[in-house]
Amino acid sequence: MPSKIDRETYEKSLKNLQLELVYLQEWVKSQGLKVVVIFEGRDASGKGGAIKRITEPLNPRVCRIVALGVPTEKEMSQWYFQRYAKHLPAAGEIVLFDRSWYNRAGVEKVMGFCTDEEYQEFLRSCPLFEEMLIKSGIILIKYWFSVSDEVQEKRFKERIKRPEKRWKFSPMDLKSRERWMEYSKAKDDMFQHTDTEISPWFVVNGDDKKMARLSCIQHLLNHISYEPFELNPIELPEVPDQEGYERMPFDNQKFIPDYKED
Repeated sequence: MPSKIDRETYEKSLKNLQLELVYLQEWVKSQGLKVVVIFEGRDASGKGGAIKRITEPLNPRVCRIVALGVPTEKEMSQWYFQRYAKHLPAAGEIVLFDRSWYNRAGVEKVMGFCTDEEYQEFLRSCPLFEEMLIKSGIILIKYWFSVSDEVQEKRFKERIKRPEKRWKFSPMDLKSRERWMEYSKAKDDMFQHTDTEISPWFVVNGDDKKMARLSCIQHLLNHISYEPFELNPIELPEVPDQEGYERMPFDNQKFIPDYKED
């Protein structure tokens, strides 16, 4: 179990790590790197929270999230990796996959959304696909977020009770609870085939959300060699002389009312 971390320490540490993420982003841009980070794991294990803290300080034109929905009929007829390959980064980009091609080894396998032949072919071809990506110059990092049965149950109950978190809860989450052991076995089989020397899995203990976020970001920063930079000086120009220009009266504009407590 990770040690607990107090809020003050967490917020200070997160601020420092997010500054380093900005440095990393600028290094990726300047060096033309191509970075792919995969986030997989149990439902309610903290993947989304970690992704949010990574992207908060970054430019969405450089760092983007890919979270694909159910494949279309056309996509189902394509080569399995095709719908993911089109989202891979160009030079100077970071792509975070919130779920990825590993859906086939998890939910599709457990819920019967693919055939056994398709599943076995995935286990065979996935390491080859990832090796091809890495040898093409892509930096590929894979995180598996783990969470205990007890903590997952607590988070599910919180999602059910709180309207602002209900969107995170789906009928599929209920089925995943019912098939906890099947998902565990599927994860073990997936690791056995895809936890390779060239493309290893890194496991994040998600029982403590704060510690998991900090640990994941720190590991990501340590995994990619980058150099900090100094901000170029920017001189703010003076506003031009507005002589002869008359602004529209405020009374002619529809301002929204100031917030008032109910």
